[in-house]
Amino acid sequence: MDIKQFWDNISSKKIALCGIGISNTPLIMDFLAKGARVYACDRRTREQIGELADTLEAAGAELRLGEGYLDELEVDIIFRTPGMSFYMPELNDARKKGIAVTSEMEVFFDLCPATIFAVTGSDGKTTTTTLIAEMLKAQGKTVHVGGNIVKPLLPEIENIKPEDFVVVELSSFQLISMRKSPDVAVVTNVAPNHLDVHKDMDEYVEAKKNIILHQNAFSRTVLNYDNDITNGFRDHVRGQSLGFSMVRRVKNGAWLDQNGTLHMSYRGIDAPIMSKKDITILGDHNVENYLTAIAAVWGYVSAENIRKVAREFKGVEHRIEFVREKDGVKYYNDSIASSPTRTIAGLKAFDQEVILLAGGYDKHIPYEPMAPYVTAKVKRLILCGPTADAIEAAVKADPHYKVGYPEIIRTNSLEESINIAHEKAVSGDIVTLSPACASFDAFPNFAARGKFFKEKVMAL
Repeated sequence: MDIKQFWDNISSKKIALCGIGISNTPLIMDFLAKGARVYACDRRTREQIGELADTLEAAGAELRLGEGYLDELEVDIIFRTPGMSFYMPELNDARKKGIAVTSEMEVFFDLCPATIFAVTGSDGKTTTTTLIAEMLKAQGKTVHVGGNIVKPLLPEIENIKPEDFVVVELSSFQLISMRKSPDVAVVTNVAPNHLDVHKDMDEYVEAKKNIILHQNAFSRTVLNYDNDITNGFRDHVRGQSLGFSMVRRVKNGAWLDQNGTLHMSYRGIDAPIMSKKDITILGDHNVENYLTAIAAVWGYVSAENIRKVAREFKGVEHRIEFVREKDGVKYYNDSIASSPTRTIAGLKAFDQEVILLAGGYDKHIPYEPMAPYVTAKVKRLILCGPTADAIEAAVKADPHYKVGYPEIIRTNSLEESINIAHEKAVSGDIVTLSPACASFDAFPNFAARGKFFKEKVMAL
């Protein structure tokens, strides 16, 4: 089906879009403009949604709000939001009735005429997605960025040309139902995450694997050879298989040598690209993100333009983002660190001990793996939120923990954690928000948490 056929078909349909927010609003407006009868569905109440509910209703959308917002929904198509479980009972019932259940990204993949790069993984997705996009732009390509970040791409579909490039970040929630894979599929890593939503680790891994399962012989797959799970995906690659490694030479892919030089080996030729010292953003995990991006864009982007991005790219917001220096104390916002592996990466980015602000919503993932890094790299651990007990227990159980070091302080809120960190920090200290947990106990998302942190730090 081409784009014109799709919109012609949509014009006579009843469409339910689940989730009323910034990302779905352009979709709702677009479907209304094409003549569809649109139901805007959300578990929240009208009061919680606010003025946006009035705006959508004035545009012609019919609102279905509150508990039971999916009950007895008689429509032709349901667009689920990525945060909705694919197997939730209401969606299972809809499929049994013959209602099509899809998502914005599934439809976009079906209609997109351009070359698609897609990135998934437990950590590093957004930075790697952004790096790939920046490298392609540096090469002079027209690039559209979306997926799990920025904005929905389906409303832009009519403006995307075959010679353009699309770079998307995909979460496990989006991938679980995908039946089409990108031209270039990238898996940064896979570690326990989102086990509060997925029924088990196996389902989470299979969702991630779905990014490559529908590729063809003309596709490219980029995998992390240092991660056992992603390395295991190699048997499922149908096209060109490339990898990246921080610890060993790669025959086909990007790798880091012992002197800190990033290389790209391809079809028997090894090309040194740059020193890791050329990379502006902090942390070895960002060196790994560059290796990932290099393998993805090799052949599309010159080494010169890769180096240009390394020198000029200042990083993505909420990822070890420098906020300010106050009384000799440096404050960093690493709110994206919603899992222990992300917090580990954040701690390793600093060459001194830090004051760590952590804790938050419980995603039912273990904190023991990060405990050795806390005992080695943290002088003061300030905890709040539902996971505080579990994090404290994991740290105290670590064999390298010494009573009172790191000092562990419990608070009732992030604001209290910030104030205590400020009171106790001395010149030369680093304070970093790197929670190891999701934000949903107190904030709608990690970005809201990071913004709050920055506002309070700037107000100190």
